[in-house]
Amino acid sequence: MRVTLIHNSKAGDDEQPGARDLQHLITAAGHDVFYQSCHDENWTAALARPADLVAVAGGDGTVGRVAKALVGRHVPFTALPLGTANNISKTLGLTDLPLEQLIAGWARGHRTAFDIGVAGGPWGLRYFIEGMGAGLFAWNMPDAHDNGTLHNLDHADAKLASALQLLRERLRCCAPCRFDAVLDGRDLSGDYLLLEVMNMQYVGPNLYLGPDCDLTDGLLDVVLVPAAQRERLQAYLSTWQDGRLRAPDLPTYRGRELQLRWTGYAVHIDDELWPPAKTMRAAPGAAIQIRMEREALEFLAPAC
Repeated sequence: MRVTLIHNSKAGDDEQPGARDLQHLITAAGHDVFYQSCHDENWTAALARPADLVAVAGGDGTVGRVAKALVGRHVPFTALPLGTANNISKTLGLTDLPLEQLIAGWARGHRTAFDIGVAGGPWGLRYFIEGMGAGLFAWNMPDAHDNGTLHNLDHADAKLASALQLLRERLRCCAPCRFDAVLDGRDLSGDYLLLEVMNMQYVGPNLYLGPDCDLTDGLLDVVLVPAAQRERLQAYLSTWQDGRLRAPDLPTYRGRELQLRWTGYAVHIDDELWPPAKTMRAAPGAAIQIRMEREALEFLAPAC
């Protein structure tokens, strides 16, 4: 196969393979490879090259950006998980096998289409791969971004545990926020600590909020956590911090379209705030619409 490899050399820790190692693994499996660093300003030009597969070596940020850029190109992608959380790769079943085995499975792999989330608001349209939302996780993103201790940790497990600890500390004292939300005509408005619209099982630092997400059903999984569920969410964060994968029992609703009335609260799309702080915000009261775009992406699942 002709493989375009998009690589984030800064993903994960120092134990991750470098550019030459990754190219060698791919050519040793019998494929032709074109290498592209994601740090180059015009890296998206590589996606215009003829290819049978786009392989993304990196974490969720890199995998998500490449996947969004592939919408409408009709070229399958796959991931080589090198990041910290690897939410996308976990959901797609790619994290339990060594890279050599994943690459060896490409030749006999099968292609499958899956959905991507679309959010529209005063700042335009944005795709999301993992999820989007408001409340606890969005509030905590600037603190995590500026936390020197978190960024100086060497290993992925330590980084995840530290990020979850920050969320637990924030959860202890944060007040609920009013969200005016309508899902397929059903009014879900209320005061919540967390609102997350999930496309995959995980978001952020392995927040396992969408255990029943189906990537092909065209539906949103909307998780709403009222103040009365604060201790329950705290308990789930604790078990996830300890590395125990415990599916949450939190209020979750499934539907095709969610409408939010934006009143100035922070919103995240995957791993970024939306809109960025430097962007001029619309007046409170603006509408945000969230839906799924059916079968917008093709994923190559390795035969392993």
